[in-house]
Amino acid sequence: MSLFSENELPPDKGSTPFAANAPLAARLRPRTLDEYAGQKHLVGKGAPLRAMLENDRLPSCLFFGPAGTGKTTLARLCANLTSAHFENFSAVTGGVADVRRIIVEAKKRAQVSVADSQRTILFVDEIHRFNRAQQDAFLPHVEDGTVTLLGATTENPLATVNTPLLSRCRLFRFEPLEIEELIALLKGALEDERGLREYSLQAEESALEHIARCALGDARTALNSLEVAADLARENKILSLEIAEQTVSRRAMDYDKKGDNHYDIISAYIKSLRGGDPDAALYWMMRMLESGEDPMFIARRLVIQSSEDIGNADPRALTIAMSALQAVEKIGMPEAAIPLAQATVYVATAPKSNASYVAMHRARDAVNNQPPARVPQHLRSTALRGSKEKFGAGKNYLYPHDSPGHFAPQEYLPEGFKNEAYYEPSDQGYEVHIARRLADWWRKNEPEA
Repeated sequence: MSLFSENELPPDKGSTPFAANAPLAARLRPRTLDEYAGQKHLVGKGAPLRAMLENDRLPSCLFFGPAGTGKTTLARLCANLTSAHFENFSAVTGGVADVRRIIVEAKKRAQVSVADSQRTILFVDEIHRFNRAQQDAFLPHVEDGTVTLLGATTENPLATVNTPLLSRCRLFRFEPLEIEELIALLKGALEDERGLREYSLQAEESALEHIARCALGDARTALNSLEVAADLARENKILSLEIAEQTVSRRAMDYDKKGDNHYDIISAYIKSLRGGDPDAALYWMMRMLESGEDPMFIARRLVIQSSEDIGNADPRALTIAMSALQAVEKIGMPEAAIPLAQATVYVATAPKSNASYVAMHRARDAVNNQPPARVPQHLRSTALRGSKEKFGAGKNYLYPHDSPGHFAPQEYLPEGFKNEAYYEPSDQGYEVHIARRLADWWRKNEPEA
């Protein structure tokens, strides 16, 4: 017995058509790859996944990407296009007992005569909801070809799927649909007999564009919004921008604080700061703030970037970033966005140097990769009474302030550690002056033998 319900099965796999009162997005599920919207890099002419589907050679694979980008829809198309038996498994309600039953049935299909044997494709929607035991139960049967696994998830499979299972699957990333793709989808829905053709609506281009933009790349959201707008426009037969705006306002931004989108956006913010683009940095900052990100998270990132990517090329950057952090603590949102914006612009436009950051890692490597060194005699503490006289602590130490220019050339690193410089000032900003000063001290004042 299949785990599909009648309404879930593709038409040519034994299901009944969607009811007339089903949501528009359900009624308009594509019947062929040519009707499929978006993901041209996967299913466009000559794309790899399309070739696999057309040749009925689909391997075990995982579809991942944001909601409404067509993962489940494409899986349904796979059911139509393949000669294999297509099973649907619920990662939410199914258990290991169901897995065993599916495997037994799959083995029976494969063990008949070669001419009559049939592959089994197992589709698991929201596969990231599988627990470890369920994933382990599938693994040997995916490995030996008893089933071909087709998983769909909104989460990054690199973080949610067991490594052994992941290594046996091809990964296909689904991207949010472009505005133009969504508009074409909406126009098609207005003309399709399964959709809204009976309404005979004239849609303003600006209305469709508004709906598409508010959907943020989600085809399901766009179609469902169009359906509501069409009901409002049914009497006058004109789907205007005003009606579209009444129907759908700005959708909540796609921003899961623990998901891929969060890390992608903060990465874009950091790289914009590092790359010297204040406009991009401000855009990503506002994306985070408008999506409900903790402003202290952004403030802490600014403090880190001011040292990691600017350092002593502009020492004021750290001061400004710390001031912004303190301002966020004191005044809160929404006003805290103002000092965050000021600090973001300053950090983005400041001269860049990671010399201090690189020096830190070089010094850490020296500490961790070489035996612990004793402090040289002349650098040891003389705080304990008699340590200089009895143990020679501090002997031959040169006090810099007693020397010309307040600099006394002497060795400060343990023996054997002066192989290469940890800190090498860049030619940016204030570090130019630092480089000149270090050269003046050390190159002109070689330590005495």
